[in-house]
Amino acid sequence: MPEQGPLFVGVDFGTSGVRISVIDEQEVERAYAKTAFTSLGSNSRDPHIWWRAFELSLKDVVGRIDRMRIVAVAVDGTSGTLLAVDPDGVPLGDALMYNDPCTDQELLKRISLHAPQDSAAHGASSGLARALQLVQSHDADKVLHQADWISFRLSGRRVSDENNALKTGYDPIARCWPDWIEKTGMPVPLLPDVLPAGSLVGPISKELAEQFSLPKTCQIITGTTDGCASFLATGAENIGDGVTALGTTLTLKILSDKPIFAPEYGIYSHRLGEQWLAGGASNSGGNVLLSFFTAQQISDLSTQINPDVPTGLEYYPLAKAGERFPVSDAALPPKVTPRPQDDAVFLQGLFEGMSAIEALGFSRLTELGGPELVSLRSVGGGAQNAVWSHIRQTRLGVPFLAAKSVEAAFGSALLAKRGCHGVS
Repeated sequence: MPEQGPLFVGVDFGTSGVRISVIDEQEVERAYAKTAFTSLGSNSRDPHIWWRAFELSLKDVVGRIDRMRIVAVAVDGTSGTLLAVDPDGVPLGDALMYNDPCTDQELLKRISLHAPQDSAAHGASSGLARALQLVQSHDADKVLHQADWISFRLSGRRVSDENNALKTGYDPIARCWPDWIEKTGMPVPLLPDVLPAGSLVGPISKELAEQFSLPKTCQIITGTTDGCASFLATGAENIGDGVTALGTTLTLKILSDKPIFAPEYGIYSHRLGEQWLAGGASNSGGNVLLSFFTAQQISDLSTQINPDVPTGLEYYPLAKAGERFPVSDAALPPKVTPRPQDDAVFLQGLFEGMSAIEALGFSRLTELGGPELVSLRSVGGGAQNAVWSHIRQTRLGVPFLAAKSVEAAFGSALLAKRGCHGVS
């Protein structure tokens, strides 16, 4: 008997390419595809390369499912990546990427002068700084975030979501572009309208429906940032659910019933319906481990560790001086001494030190108004290390749950599903 029921498509525009996940009503992934930007050219800032990569991945996944069952699509993009477009939505040049710092000190000074202290628009890496740069260099009709532009190509509507708009100065509490933005020199009419993440935008364009033989009733749903989509992908959905990303750095996020804004710790809150996603990033993490050991050495030494016998070393592992979260101290020195002769004991001490930072991080979020941590899901390379996980769980004292997925595209697919209830 052929499978029945709706399918939901999530599209993730990450740093290196496009990934697409298709899930069913039971949130089981039915198809997945990815296309690297480098397979299409060397300029990953070129929106035309983004679109071509999307077309290739979409063609791949719809060829492996019943495409007429697709009812909704949602897109996430890299936070703070923006581009200028003309009245027809055609890009006026390359995008300014999420990691392109603004060096115009006068521009940054204007933002600093007018933006509230707790706004995410501060700093050389803010979306607002890039938006102002684009306005200065192009005769733009609109300035759009990466996910906005892809959604525009899909629906014909130039709208954004509350998560992508946050670093461009959007006020997620008042749910509007605030008046102070005009004072920085950024004309608000050039910014897109903003809807909550997971909102109905409208049906897919007739041209795209025909190009990919998709149902004309397929709806486009507002997406989110790649970071928020990655959180959603884990299955975390209740107040107090936390996610730790054990990658190059140590990143913590928790679902809260109220927003947390603490710029001194790099903490801002993304709005997800009536919930808030708050978090911070430590400079500790895998970068420290790999400065002492190779990945194979870490794996081998871990088998020699008894995690139930603490070392008592009390390290604060950093690759260099400076920490922002959970301690705000630009001069905080690394503490990785004394180093025992036994490398396995030293590695255990590093694991224990990072577990202490993680625990302090969640305590800091609670101290700043967030909920108590009630469960944790882990992603990133470090999540695969059973010894480190045991040390972390002993320190945190909450259930460790398996992540439903580690793919941001899966999180966007969940958002598409949630956003299209009532759509037939």
